[in-house]
Amino acid sequence: MRTMLRQNGMTLIGFAVVLIVAGFFAYAAMKLIPVYTEYFGVVKSMNALQSQAGIETATIEDLRRKLDVNFDIQYVGDSVGAKNIQLITKDGQHKLRIAYDKDVPFLYNVDLLVHFDHTVDLARGTTY
Repeated sequence: MRTMLRQNGMTLIGFAVVLIVAGFFAYAAMKLIPVYTEYFGVVKSMNALQSQAGIETATIEDLRRKLDVNFDIQYVGDSVGAKNIQLITKDGQHKLRIAYDKDVPFLYNVDLLVHFDHTVDLARGTTY
């Protein structure tokens, strides 16, 4: 019978370190996934607004009102306020821009700051 000269595997301390690192990234993902889900709702609302007929001549108030309805459907929270929605008019072309920051509490006095900025061309149907 042959005896093992060397053992294979991970020590308990090594397993604990791997578990701590994996737990850290899992916790970060749990904090950031809802933020990105909300952002994808904003983008989807902007794309839905972009495909509406006559939207290229709408005023900023009309755009904000229509976006507010779409935000309710997409479960977008209070992160995007009226001041974050801009209508950019240049050379007769209208672009809708939404830029906002989301501050997510992470650990004790450490926060995660996520910046979102998305622009759609209301005349052509292209995004930036």
